[in-house]
Amino acid sequence: METFKKLKQFYWPFMKYFYLSVFSVLFVTVITVVYPIILQITIDDVVLGEQYNLIKYIAIVFIGLMILKGIANFYQQYLGDLFGIKSVFDLRNALYKKLQRLSFTYYDNARTGDLMSRLTMDVEGFRFFLSAGFKELIRVALLIIISLSVMFYYSVPLALVTMAVMPFLIVVVQRFDKKVHPAFRSIRKSLGSLNTRIQENVSGMNTVKSLSKEDFEIDRFSHNNINYRDENIKTSNIWARYFPLMELIGNLSMIALLVYGGYLVINGSLALGELVAFFSLVSYILGPLMHLGFIVNQFSQAKASGERLLEILEAKEDIIEETDPLNTDTIQGHITFKDVSLTYVAEDDAALSHISFDAPPGKVIGLIGPTGAGKTSITQLITRFYEPDQGVVYIDGKPTSSYELKKLRKHIGFVLQESFLFSTTIKENIAYGNPNASMEEIIQAAKRAQAHEFIMEMPKGYDTMLGERGMGLSGGQKQRIAIARAILIDPRILVLDDATSAVDMETEYQIQKALKEVMQDRTTFIIAHRISSLKHADEILVLDSGKIVERGTHEQLINQDGAYRRIYDIQYKDKDIVMESI
Repeated sequence: METFKKLKQFYWPFMKYFYLSVFSVLFVTVITVVYPIILQITIDDVVLGEQYNLIKYIAIVFIGLMILKGIANFYQQYLGDLFGIKSVFDLRNALYKKLQRLSFTYYDNARTGDLMSRLTMDVEGFRFFLSAGFKELIRVALLIIISLSVMFYYSVPLALVTMAVMPFLIVVVQRFDKKVHPAFRSIRKSLGSLNTRIQENVSGMNTVKSLSKEDFEIDRFSHNNINYRDENIKTSNIWARYFPLMELIGNLSMIALLVYGGYLVINGSLALGELVAFFSLVSYILGPLMHLGFIVNQFSQAKASGERLLEILEAKEDIIEETDPLNTDTIQGHITFKDVSLTYVAEDDAALSHISFDAPPGKVIGLIGPTGAGKTSITQLITRFYEPDQGVVYIDGKPTSSYELKKLRKHIGFVLQESFLFSTTIKENIAYGNPNASMEEIIQAAKRAQAHEFIMEMPKGYDTMLGERGMGLSGGQKQRIAIARAILIDPRILVLDDATSAVDMETEYQIQKALKEVMQDRTTFIIAHRISSLKHADEILVLDSGKIVERGTHEQLINQDGAYRRIYDIQYKDKDIVMESI
């Protein structure tokens, strides 16, 4: 029950619906136990006692009880569902909010399909037990207690004989619970892996087909599917072994009732109607006790789901705000790195090692170097996507950790190397960071990003709906929309992470020309592999293996026999050969 205690905050505010549902269950249970009593009166008093005048009264009472039971069943079902639905509404919101707060470190190790499985199937599994499992457990307990009370009223010896095997049934149910809970947790885990495989395959279908890896992907999916199948078979095997045993114990109880009860009727110690009522009452006990296996099954599934949900809710938040963070609406954009080091995984080499530089407001800083040199890591520290292991990152002379995260990031326009667009209109994608922007401002941002022309060629212009992840647009078009989105928030700090990598040279020239106006009076970081994108930078940092190996302007670095000059020679060698041949 520890899992349910930890999740108590989500369902406890709605316990009134649960209590009302339980009250309805109590009402239904009492009426249910009255049926065997009516049957006993019918046999002993009407049939054997020949009191036929009681038939009409029994019929009226029976019809009235059925009507009341129907009404009570409606409320216990509706209120139980209401309890579960309202509880997981808050739980689902809390999970989603938590996912928004978790840092990049968490997502570096998380799998999308597994997270989707947790937020859908695990939440629903937990909801189902809240709606029906708790209530069913109470119904079973009430039905057993009330039925036993009536049985002991009729005959104490017969009740004791009938119930003699019940402890064995309880032991079997407990052992079943110990076996089935780990099995259901394994099922949930394997289902998460299966969903991850499906999600990755669908998202990367272009890559799969372009490399003719369909058969390879089918084999990988088959491996996950086999694992999911085997886990279900293991669980089914547990059910198949324990439920016949439960049924056998229940049948032994019925045999004892038949033998000893028949003996008591023959001796006149028990009326025939009471024996018939006993059969019904015993079924009210045996049925729920055997059904307890299904309840244990639901409980185990809900517990396994709850544990997986708690793993998200209790995940460590690496990026923590100070108790009294700076709440500023304006910043100058003066960025300073002082002896900053960063390691993503403890066993790996440092992504950044002792990085120090100063970027005054309005300056353009270029970052260049081989893949994995640490270019993107520098910009991700500015936005506090990660925390440095050593050193401090300052903005306007204050550590980034002293700022309120939302305020800090609103001042930073970030265009990633892989532009992500939402499945909505082009207009809403551009205005995502500034939803209150006017149409004129949106169009102006698109023009600056050299996106307006191709947008107007779309079927509905700015109201054109985009497919998932921007399907229907070229890579260059997606990047220009992402640039327009960054421009529209009017940031003091602009980060272009290889933002023109997916456009041709002519479009890159047009964008760079437009961005010169945008970058005025803004601190700008440009990550690029093309030297042509960095020529106008006030300072260029050349990185290699997480260290700054060279720094200076384009003119200064081109005259040095270093890494920058070698990159320049490689990129312009072919151009120079062509020029010489003309």
